[in-house]
Amino acid sequence: MDFPHYFPIWNKLNSNQQNRLLGSLIPKKVKKGTIIHNGSADCTGLLLVKSGQLRAYILSDEGREITIYRLFDRDMCLFSASCMIRSIQFEVTIEAEKDTDLWIIPADIYQGITAESAPAANYTSELMATRFSDVMWLMEQIMWKSLDKRVAAFLLEEASIEGTDELKITHEIIANHLGSHREVITRMLRYFQNEGIVRLSRGTVIILEKAKLEQIQDA
Repeated sequence: MDFPHYFPIWNKLNSNQQNRLLGSLIPKKVKKGTIIHNGSADCTGLLLVKSGQLRAYILSDEGREITIYRLFDRDMCLFSASCMIRSIQFEVTIEAEKDTDLWIIPADIYQGITAESAPAANYTSELMATRFSDVMWLMEQIMWKSLDKRVAAFLLEEASIEGTDELKITHEIIANHLGSHREVITRMLRYFQNEGIVRLSRGTVIILEKAKLEQIQDA
């Protein structure tokens, strides 16, 4: 069982708590595009990513998506256990961006352990603070940063995640991440192309001038 190597406070739990966790784990393999958690009525449990990539997003009243954070290897998601966090007032959807191996920790088991264990409670509070910081950072981006800066920052982040400047991504997907319209993203990408910063082809954005994207992002 690899789980102890992925759970950061494993060694701070007693043997009874460790056994309860191991006995309740639900290993899961999900394909790219799978919706793992859908809104506050769906108390999936906590998600710990072994390998792969997940996206947490919210939907506007008009049905537009906006990414609030992403989860990579060893990341844990609390918002998928919405029944643990009654004060959350927004609906979070979690989708697999890549084929992903993960563990689901049932909310009642985890909640019982955090009630007994100060290290577990502290870790949970830190995780919650980090996620809310992600949300606050996103709000700041939307309110104060122009779209060209946000698109530039997204392309740079995506290139870093994928390890390549040839991004297999559609304008629709970029719009969903940034809470924008596809047509608006297309206009912005065409502007970048006219400036020689990127090259566009069907389902692909190739970054030609990373330094110029960094300049736009930091301007």
